[in-house]
Formats: sequence, structure tokens, C-alpha cells
Amino acid sequence: MALIGPAAAAPARGTAITLPTTALDVALTALARQAGIDIVSTEPGLRSLRSTPVHRARSPREALDRLLAGTGLRAVAVTGGYRIERVPRPPRAPQPPRTPSDTEPNPDIVVTASKQRVRLLRYPGSLTLVAMPAPLPPAGAGTITDTARHLPVLQSTHLGAGRDKIFIRGIADSSFIGSTQATASVYLDDVQLNYSGPDAGLRLYDMQSVEVLEGAQGTLYGAGAIGGVIRLTSNPIDLSRPAAALAAGGTATKSGAAGYDLSAMANMPVLPDRFALRMVAYRVREGGYIDERQRGRADINHVDTIGGRAGLRLDPGGGWRIEASGAAQRIAAADGQYADARVGPLARRTAIDQPFSSRLLLGRMVVTHDWDSGLQLVSATGIVDDRSSERFDATPDPAPRSGPAVYTAWRDKLLRSTEMRLTRSFGERGSWVGGVALISDRDILSRTLGAPRREADIVGVTNVTNAASAFGEATFGLATRLSATLGGRLSTARTEGEPSNRPGRYIKGRLTRRIDPTAALSWQLRDDAALFLRYQTGYRTGGVAVARGVGRVADFRPDAIAMGEVGIRKLRTGDTGLAASGSISLAHWADIQADLVNRRGQPFTLNVGDARVRAVEAALDWVPVRGLHATAAALLTDNRVRGALAAQARPENRRLPETPPFAADLGVGYQWTCAGTPYLGVTGSYVGRSVLGTGDMLDVSQGDYATLGLQSGVHWRGADLSLTIDNLGDAAGNRFAFGNPFALASRSQTTPLRPINVRFGIGRHW
Repeated sequence: MALIGPAAAAPARGTAITLPTTALDVALTALARQAGIDIVSTEPGLRSLRSTPVHRARSPREALDRLLAGTGLRAVAVTGGYRIERVPRPPRAPQPPRTPSDTEPNPDIVVTASKQRVRLLRYPGSLTLVAMPAPLPPAGAGTITDTARHLPVLQSTHLGAGRDKIFIRGIADSSFIGSTQATASVYLDDVQLNYSGPDAGLRLYDMQSVEVLEGAQGTLYGAGAIGGVIRLTSNPIDLSRPAAALAAGGTATKSGAAGYDLSAMANMPVLPDRFALRMVAYRVREGGYIDERQRGRADINHVDTIGGRAGLRLDPGGGWRIEASGAAQRIAAADGQYADARVGPLARRTAIDQPFSSRLLLGRMVVTHDWDSGLQLVSATGIVDDRSSERFDATPDPAPRSGPAVYTAWRDKLLRSTEMRLTRSFGERGSWVGGVALISDRDILSRTLGAPRREADIVGVTNVTNAASAFGEATFGLATRLSATLGGRLSTARTEGEPSNRPGRYIKGRLTRRIDPTAALSWQLRDDAALFLRYQTGYRTGGVAVARGVGRVADFRPDAIAMGEVGIRKLRTGDTGLAASGSISLAHWADIQADLVNRRGQPFTLNVGDARVRAVEAALDWVPVRGLHATAAALLTDNRVRGALAAQARPENRRLPETPPFAADLGVGYQWTCAGTPYLGVTGSYVGRSVLGTGDMLDVSQGDYATLGLQSGVHWRGADLSLTIDNLGDAAGNRFAFGNPFALASRSQTTPLRPINVRFGIGRHW
């Protein structure tokens, strides 16, 4: 039994205990000295854990509870003080799939994506936090698009993994992939994953949580975060204990092909408390369910994904921490997942295969240093290389005697980012963050069109964007329960463009200088509830894109957004009770950039006009008794697009794409406390009607469907067994009215829901 802190003279009665953020063993030693008690432990790895700051704790017990929150350790009273030990692990039980309002009901949860490490209760903005159930969940791990199915605040397209666009709270530019910057920035830990184009479709294996910061985030995240930020937080590398996990599952789909998923995770300390490795690998086959009638083929749209991540962590001492990691993933889709309503609900006629493939490589390096004062330095550098290719059947209808035509597009994207920031926390009194960031993004689009194996090059574009920015944000107390947040970001960005098959014809770079401010208030109404107000702005850089007509390019202007919101958040402080949140927001979006297609299927980019977006959202998380869990979440949006293109559509269709006026998700589940801890849950979702895009050609209806799901599981002989049923009612809804741009004029394309499917999974953790 090691003595962490020697007993000292007892402090004066009523003296409050204050401790900064530091290594846990240092914090415990300081507490022992302040309180005049003995604190002992034989647990390894205390120096590798970071403590939560303690401000004016009224007793050593209260201070210990705050220090150990979220560490997996507990304090047991002994003669003369306390013993620190690990919380005994209960038998593992299968975890129900997370539902949209799984915002953790704990006032000590820290909002990592805020960069100030603000407690959830005091964060002055709308946030959805989804905690992942296990490193390798027995129910399988999907992508952000799969998570969005149960989060009304997220919308997405449904072309397929690796080419889906993600939108937050109705800030959606278009349904098509082009040269414009994404409206939602996606981060893996501290490194940006995307700049332009779709979400990379990274599988969420071995993830700790998904944080969705809603609304413009220009101050802390810069260009592109006009709709918000999605941060994927991976499970930390454990320096003290080895761990491993295996999981597998099989899926059967009505009138479709079977699928499977395999995954493995290993955490290996090499030098205890100093150096460790963590790796995860996976392979997934999604069975097809679309039939091709012209060539007599069934279940053509199967998708194979293979990937993995590996990371190392080194704690050399002195408050330093070094993490390096990498990720690789390949997606291969045999054909598009769309149907033609004229042929059948799950069928179409096409002359050729329309495959898609992507390859993602990521490297990441993060260096952190913590001082005993609570000051923290973070330096994060990342590089993302994302390449993809897609092919479409461009054969006119009716088909000419010359045979089919093929359109192929290749994208080559390289994103390099570096950020260095300093943060300081003063507990309940406030915190601040300041830093600098550099981004370099290269996006190359190459295209061919013509008869198979005789395609000719047509114009593409190359955009190179270089941006530098300095930012700062501070939160400070105005009164005992009232705090204010002020901040700003100064950005300079230049984009150079060139037609990809016309070397040397660069279009002069467009220089953008911006100041994006933020202002917010947080008023803690009581110990478990707070009211907040927030104002923030954001923007996207311009660039060069394919224009109307074959062989033309044009540049498009930057767009900008300003957003204000007011909301309330209540957390559940015990094992039972109610957690809830809600907000009302208003955003004005000027000079909207949109990637579109013309009536011949050719892409082009345009500034389509302005829009005002109103949104009302609410989420409930209720545990009336232990074991019973009910959730509900809903989003109401109203928007109108003003501009020449929108004016061509009927008034009711002058909307932003992919934004239903109403979406909701409900869930209820019960977990027994008997042997095996069985679980049973039911979820239901509704997605309202939306349109494919802006203008009279793209105002095609989609959405307006409801789905049901069933989840069950049991812990048996050391293994987690699960059985899930998706689309229990076998709904035939149209998720997305697009699959092939060259057939849009028919207005008959649909992207149907996967028919009712059943998955059996098994997982084991050591």
C-alpha cells in the first residue's frame, strides 16, 4: 500500500479546497496536504490520468468525488483518510443502441469539442452527445450517416458510404457532390477529416463518443463549420492495463443478400504507465437488395468495407503526453443503391454497372503539455489523403444505336492541418483558449465521358486552398451563477483554381479575410439546469467549379452565415430522473454555394441565393425506475430560399434540400438486473417530406416515412449476444430521390429503405 500524500496539519475549519487540473497522483498528494489526511493506493497508472479541477470543495470527500469522476476509481474511507481503488467491474451486459437524446445526464461531463473543456451544464450552446456503448458493440458499428438515422438534428444524403453529405440542423446546401466546402466539419479527435465533398464514411469502431456542436462554429473551427461540428472521440489508449475485444455478426435482409461484419481491438501497454499501443481492425459486407432487370442481375448494390486504426501513446513525464495514430479504410460499392419507380420499388434498368470506390488514409500527431497551474498546451497535426472514383450510366433514354455511354469521375483530395492552442481553466470562475491554425487543401476533379473503353476527357477542376487563422475565446463569471463567453477568429484564405485538363490556365486566387465573433451567456438556474443564449457566425471559401455547359468552368463566391439561439438544458444527477434540453434558433445564410446538375446530368456550381432558417429542437431522456429508459427527440425547421433559381419552383418547394419540416425519434428499453442482464428495446423514427434540391428540376419529393426497430441482448458465458431487427414494419420509404444524375429528368428515381433485416451479433471483451 503506497502512501500518496502524507498527513499534514489539519486546515482551519471551513477552509474550501481548490485544486487545478494536473496529473491525478499530483492532485491527490496536494489534497492530502491541504486536508491533513492520508491518501493511499496500490493502483498503477495514476500519473497518466488527468484530474478534474476542484473549486471550493467543502470537504475532502467532496473533493475526492470530483477528482475521481470518470476515472474508473473510487475513494474508500479508512482510518485516518482514504484508499484509492478501482471500481469493481460488474458482469458485462449488452448495451442497447444509443438513441438521439443519449446526452450523458451528468453535470461533470466535459464538452471536449468546446476546446475550453467546459462542463456540459455550463456550455452555452446546443449540443448532442452520443456515448458509444462498447469498443466493438455487438450490434455493429456504422458511419455518421447511420448515427444520423436516430438524431433528428442530423440530416444526410443516401448515395452510400463514402459519398454521403452530412448536414446539421437544416443547414444544407445541395444533394450533389462538387467543389464546395462541406457545411459540417468532421473531426477525429483533434484532426479535421473533411474539407470539401462528402463525409469519408469512417466506421465508428472503438469510439468513445460522438459530439455534435450545432450551429455555426466559425470562432473555434474556422471555414466550413457553418452548420456545426461533428467530433468523433476515439477510446483512449490505456497505459496501465491490457485489453482486447472480438465481435462478429451476420445480417439477413428480406429479398436481399446476406451480410456480415468482423472486428477486433487490442490495447497493449509496452512500458506500464509510460508507453502503450492500441489497434482496431474491421471488415464489413453490406448485402445488396436492388435488382437490375435489363441485365437480369439480383442484389447488385452490395458494399465491402475494410479498415483499421492504430495509435501509440507516450507519457515521458513532466506533464508531457504524445499521441500518434493512423487510419486506413477502403470502400468498394458494386453498384448504386437506387431504384426506378417505373420498374419496381427495388429494381431498375441500366446498361452498365455503376461502381464506386474510395480509399482513405489518415495520419495524426498530438502533443500535449499540462502545467500544475491548469495551463495546457495542445499541438495537433493531421494529414488526410482521400481518393475516390465513381461511374454512372450516361446512356440517353431511349438508348441510341451506338450503344451505352459512360461517365466517370475521379477525386483526389489532400488535406493538411496544424493547430496549436493554449487553454487555462479556473474551475467555476471560467476558462480561456487561444491559438493559431493552418490549413492546406488540394481538391482535384477529373472526368471522362463517352462509349465504354473509348471515353474522352472533359473539363475538370483543381482547387488549392491555403488558410491561416488566429482565434481566442474566454468564459468568465459575471455573477455566482451567470457566465459570459466572448471570442473571435481572424482568418485569411486564398483559393487558386485551374481547369484540370488545361494546364497553366489558373484563375487568379480569391483572397478572403474574415472576422468571426461569438458571444454567449450561460445562467445556471439551479444545480442541474441552465439557460443559454448564443450568437456566432461562419463562412465557406469560394473556388473554381465546373459551370453550365460542357467544357466550361467558373468561380463561385464565398458564402456566410449568422446564427442566434436560446436554449435550456437540464441534467439527470442520479440513477433515475429526467434529463432534457431544448432550443430555438434563427440563422441567416447569404450567397449559398450549391453543387447542382443540369438536365443532361452534368454538374455545375452556383451561388443560388439567400435563406433564413428557423429551428426548434427538443430532447428528453427519462429513467423513471432503474432499468427502464425512455428517450425522445424532435426537430422542427422552417426555411425559404430566395433567388432566381428557387423562384422557378412552386412556393412550397422553395426550400433547402434534405431538410424535412419535422423529424422525430422515440425509444424505450428495459434492462433486467437478473443473471445475464437481458435487454429489450424498441425504437421508432419519422422523417418528414423534403425536396432533392433548389429549382423546378430538383424539387422532387422524398422522405415522409416512419420506421420501427427492435433491439435485444443478453450476457451469456462471458459473451455479449444481440439480436436486432431494423425496419420492423418493412416500410418502403424513399430516403433520397437520386442515384444517377443522367436520369434525373425522369423524376422517377428513389433510394428505398433497406427492407426488414435481422442481425445476430456476438462479442467478447477481455
